[in-house]
Amino acid sequence: MAQFSEVLAEIGDFGRFQIQLLILLSVPNFLTAFYMFAQVFMVLDETHHCSVDWVKNHTWNLSAAEQLSLSVPLDAAGKPEPCLMFRPPPDGASLEDILSHRFNETQACDMGWDYPEDRQPSLMNEFNLVCDLKHLKETSQSVYMAGLLMGAVIFGPLCDRIGRKATILVQLLFFALFGLATAFIPSFELYMVLRFAVATAVAGYTFSNVTLLTEWVGPSWRTQAVVLAQCTFSLGQMALAGLAYGVRDWRLFQIAGTAPVLLLVFYFWALPESARWLLTRGRVEEAKQGLQKAAAVNKRKLSPELLSQLVPEKTGPSGNALDLFRHPQLRKVTLILFSVWFVDSLGYFGLSLQVGDFGLDIYLTQLIFGAVEVPARYSSIFMMQWFGRKWSQLGTLVLGGLMCITIIFIPADLPVVVTVLAVVGKFATAAGFTISYVYSAELFPTVIRRVWGSWASRQGLGASSRHS
Repeated sequence: MAQFSEVLAEIGDFGRFQIQLLILLSVPNFLTAFYMFAQVFMVLDETHHCSVDWVKNHTWNLSAAEQLSLSVPLDAAGKPEPCLMFRPPPDGASLEDILSHRFNETQACDMGWDYPEDRQPSLMNEFNLVCDLKHLKETSQSVYMAGLLMGAVIFGPLCDRIGRKATILVQLLFFALFGLATAFIPSFELYMVLRFAVATAVAGYTFSNVTLLTEWVGPSWRTQAVVLAQCTFSLGQMALAGLAYGVRDWRLFQIAGTAPVLLLVFYFWALPESARWLLTRGRVEEAKQGLQKAAAVNKRKLSPELLSQLVPEKTGPSGNALDLFRHPQLRKVTLILFSVWFVDSLGYFGLSLQVGDFGLDIYLTQLIFGAVEVPARYSSIFMMQWFGRKWSQLGTLVLGGLMCITIIFIPADLPVVVTVLAVVGKFATAAGFTISYVYSAELFPTVIRRVWGSWASRQGLGASSRHS
């Protein structure tokens, strides 16, 4: 009776077949950067003030500046108040009465808002996410994070039930369906519903693609393969900066960022199923066919005798969440890693979602943030080899935390200093995230590793929602 690991070693740990699989799985990773961070560019702050339509309805021959001065009070800096307007005078009031300030009581805007900068349509100016509705920007990001939490819960078990390939195809369908539908929504409430739906697929793909990749790649190349796949997410962040700079209309931006998923329809035929999963489901012949195809692509000769000895794998007992706390040593590891994932997410998403608040051009900052992640993630491999998992994890968390704390005390008129600190923090937290994936996978027994993955994602993404 042959073990699957023996057959995998026979076909090659990381040959042409595994490289092709890595490329296939990296393309959606590249695209998920849009789903994760695109909203940041759709809700940029924009100068606004209450609409002056009631003045325009009169036949007075007034300039735009005079109309504004009649309708909107000025703040302490001499600029129009963004959320207050003068109460409209009663019908029949003369211009002289209005100019003498007989009707200068203020009230909240009730006729909409004007945006004098005349920017391209955005979520901000199309749905008036200002004043009393300003909180909806943060609410929508929290809804997205809640979708990530739900996706981690749903797609983990589904991946084991229907297979890695089928699960990934469902997630790609969600990317295309909900992503494109978002560009045509008539209300912000529906926008949040679709954001929640697509977030479930983003979270699910994060784990499904790693599972499929690690089940085809041999142990000697497994860590490097996962890190390389994560690096394409960082490249996607760089591409996002360019796309956001070039396409300012938020609906066209949404279409441009999500339509490429439609090109992945060939994954239905090109993406291989996990041979290991097929063995756990008793589908031995299909597993053998997949292994033979992999060996042929890798130009390796697979022994028929070895292949004939393959038998269905026993899945063993399934773990549950209580197992994480049942044994003292496991409970200790669980609580420590909960804290690690929480801090990782708090720092990483805290910096990523505030990319426009550091004082420099938001598009340039986003480009730098994406670029710095590539060496950060890949250097984590060497950190773990030289310093071990524990000290690498500790060092990245401490460095990232120090950068975030230091930024608080830097004056706003030093944007370059703030941005440099933020970039160092982004480097540290991105490397820390990569180390966390490896560290967690190695510390937990196989039977409860998926349970931990789901719980860790919920803990980490729960931390990130505090920035929403």
